[in-house]
Amino acid sequence: MVSTDSTTSNHSTGPLGKIRRQPVFATTHWSVVLKAGRADTTHAQDALAKLCQNYWYPLYAYVRRRGHSAHDAQDLTQAFFLCLLARQSLADADPNRGRFRSFLIGAMNHFLADEWEKMRTQKRGQGQTVISLDLALAEQRFDLEPTDNATPDKAFDREWATALLDVVLNNLESEYQWENKAELFKALKQTLAGKRESQPYVILAARLEMNEGAVRVAVHRLRKRYRQLLQAEIAHTVGSPEEVKEELNYLFRVIGSG
Repeated sequence: MVSTDSTTSNHSTGPLGKIRRQPVFATTHWSVVLKAGRADTTHAQDALAKLCQNYWYPLYAYVRRRGHSAHDAQDLTQAFFLCLLARQSLADADPNRGRFRSFLIGAMNHFLADEWEKMRTQKRGQGQTVISLDLALAEQRFDLEPTDNATPDKAFDREWATALLDVVLNNLESEYQWENKAELFKALKQTLAGKRESQPYVILAARLEMNEGAVRVAVHRLRKRYRQLLQAEIAHTVGSPEEVKEELNYLFRVIGSG
């Protein structure tokens, strides 16, 4: 499990060490969508599309676990996002229960119940896409998922947590690459897992040709930035600042129980 601590601040994207501090719950993707409500604003649609792009795989795997074939799950996932982004489904989102994770699974269940039969009667393979989905890779990934007794809903939450951590790690890696520190990130990434006292600082220092003290400082900075990005990404998927810590704790429980 990746280690995390509580924090109350975030940074806007930019170079390491040159990032302006700002409140963790600034205007975020899902809060923009919720506030838009029935208004069809470009800003809200762009924010929703960004969220869908980051978190589509857990939904695809959920459809597969509901018993649909790979071919049908591919059609359903793309058709679902086409409907979600093309019409004012957001009017059904409850700002008082504002987790994007919960909204998305509820919307998919509604879609499967009411739209699947309609879709089957229409011409398939029309090629309509609204976000880029690597569905072939998704099926390969689904084949590698553990065959446990988790319900589709529980598996969805676990895969959601994994997807969120992937987004955070990718963002963190991009920052280090921007600073021409890709090799440092590659070497230190392993220190995000486990406790500080268990980290191989001596080995890392030799590999990086740094002294052990400098490695400890670099690891501290990496973990601190990771925590900031993690909390900020969770804020993107909930409807209020108060939900960030609760969602963080829940997702780590989900990963731990997997």
